[in-house]
Amino acid sequence: MTETQPQTDIDLDPVTFEVLRSSFTNLVDRMAQQIRRTCYSFVIYNRDFSNCLNDAEGNTVMQGSKDIAVHVGTLHYTCKETLEYFEGDINPGDVYIVNDPYLGGTHINDVRIMRPVFHEGELIAVTQSNGHWADVGGPAPGSFNIEANDHFAEGMRIPPLKIWDAGEFRDDVANLLTTNMRLSEDRMGDLRAQTEATRIAEERLLELVEKYGVDTVTTAFDESKDYVERIMREQLSDLPDGTWHTRDYIDADPNKEEGFVTIDVEMTIDGDEVHYDLSGSDEYVGNFLNSTFGTSFSAVVSGTKMFFPDVPLNSGLYRVVSADLPEGTVVNAPEPVPVTGSVAGAYEKVMNAIFELWSEVLPERAMACAFNLEYLLAGGQDQRPGRDDQEFAWYDWMAGGWGGRDGKDGSNATAPVFGAGLAVQSLEGQERDTPLVTSEHSIVTDSAGPGEFRGGCGLRKGGRMLACENSVMSYCSDRARSITWGINGGLPGVPHGVTLTRDGESEDMGTVFSNVPIAEGDEFVRPSSGGGGFGDPLERDPEAVLEDVKDDYVSVERAERDYGVVIEEIDPDVCAYEIALEATGERRAFIRANREDWLREDPDAITERYREGELDKLDLIRRYGVILDWSSGELLERTTAEFRELLQERAASEWTD
Repeated sequence: MTETQPQTDIDLDPVTFEVLRSSFTNLVDRMAQQIRRTCYSFVIYNRDFSNCLNDAEGNTVMQGSKDIAVHVGTLHYTCKETLEYFEGDINPGDVYIVNDPYLGGTHINDVRIMRPVFHEGELIAVTQSNGHWADVGGPAPGSFNIEANDHFAEGMRIPPLKIWDAGEFRDDVANLLTTNMRLSEDRMGDLRAQTEATRIAEERLLELVEKYGVDTVTTAFDESKDYVERIMREQLSDLPDGTWHTRDYIDADPNKEEGFVTIDVEMTIDGDEVHYDLSGSDEYVGNFLNSTFGTSFSAVVSGTKMFFPDVPLNSGLYRVVSADLPEGTVVNAPEPVPVTGSVAGAYEKVMNAIFELWSEVLPERAMACAFNLEYLLAGGQDQRPGRDDQEFAWYDWMAGGWGGRDGKDGSNATAPVFGAGLAVQSLEGQERDTPLVTSEHSIVTDSAGPGEFRGGCGLRKGGRMLACENSVMSYCSDRARSITWGINGGLPGVPHGVTLTRDGESEDMGTVFSNVPIAEGDEFVRPSSGGGGFGDPLERDPEAVLEDVKDDYVSVERAERDYGVVIEEIDPDVCAYEIALEATGERRAFIRANREDWLREDPDAITERYREGELDKLDLIRRYGVILDWSSGELLERTTAEFRELLQERAASEWTD
């Protein structure tokens, strides 16, 4: 679909244009306020939602100032598909609902509500609200089913439907949908909250039309898109033409032998446009970590936008940024391939790969890899007093570390890059709603990737189940093997994964599982990785390493093994430490002389030393580049070879003697 040009000859003066452009932003942000005040879902309350204003053709005119990245680049596709679906039958008072990931959406939990806006009988705009519903049916509470072979085993896939028809609420349609979802009352509440948000936006837009005239407002729509296109082209024109290439990985395809799944990204700047070619990516995988076209295009847009923070976001940007996303690959899975876990899978891999590419073009804004998004979900029957066996759904994500930057350490305990506007969920709120108590929530020492500028630190979060029955747990993440990586000589973070303790027995559950039975007294803990390091860790100022030790960001042991800084413990209780300068010089010289050889040592021998307790997990990852199945201790030979190649390219090639 293409955009038409403005149908009037109105030439807006700069003041009117800025007033209207800002009014559009305010309109969308008011939708966000409405949703937070009236939603039923704790997930949506913690900002897993986005809103936008679309023009009459479905093009995005404005998104909210705090919308999360994963919805960026998809809302206009959904709107266009819906308008086309109902072409000839679009009426005042209509409201549409859709969550179809194969119609330009993300995954089935992201439910979009759209309201066409009319003025004097003419369609002039669409207001749209997207919210992540905590459950949309299927066999796994939270609708994250790692065992799904197709979308039929994930939950309710909703094509474009009328939920309000010419002002009349379709109870039958709404009940059909929500009764097939857990906590159906909450789902109905979220539906109404999002619908009301679109109504408030319609009301505000028509106030602007009343004040400025419909032609002026719709011309401002077009000029807003032209403005974004113009400033993006201007900034690209100042950059050198060329092609840059990199790749990132999903840990494995469960239907194949061990080894990484490649997401290949080539970026070309040609004059005032930028194009991404992902055709070198592997075919879709045998679980739900695949992305659809819409999700991957969103990752392309979001990854690019991170390096142009001053450029507003609307469809004008999509005239400048383009992408090849071949169908059948992990970045464009066709229906009915499952895609619910896409954001923890292909999506953030595309974003981080693009970060690395732009770090070469704009080194002053460079950033290493950020931690991987993860979701832990539990559901069942709440047996606490007064709960009457009611259903519960605990739906949690963690903060983690972003990558080290050129001249600055990465951000600690920050929301995932897929949704920088996400809030860290209130532990007290979670404990009130669900039979689960948080036992630990703290920064993980040594989780940050070492570098001249280290990555930000990750977190560890633990919990214990209270009185519950018929309860299960599911988890969605990645990077237990393709561990958060550094650039320009920086080193990786730590693996993701969950440890579950039942009946006194602890088990490493890995990064993807569904419907594991849990009961009262069961405990779990999971860390998020820190960001990858930027620059050679041996070039980090020893005083900065000392401060990290005092802050518990780095242990005394890893200060020596990762940074070559020898620190004497005078009195740890009062943070009294001292750098052993002579020993530090000797240690750094020793590491420089040996570290490239360490990456070539026999992986079997290294694995045996690990099993004997001579080496720990971080030694394997950061020093020897050896990757195991962390639950069984089995050496992953192909994965190790690929991981070592990555370390060679991103780290060892940048080290100097």
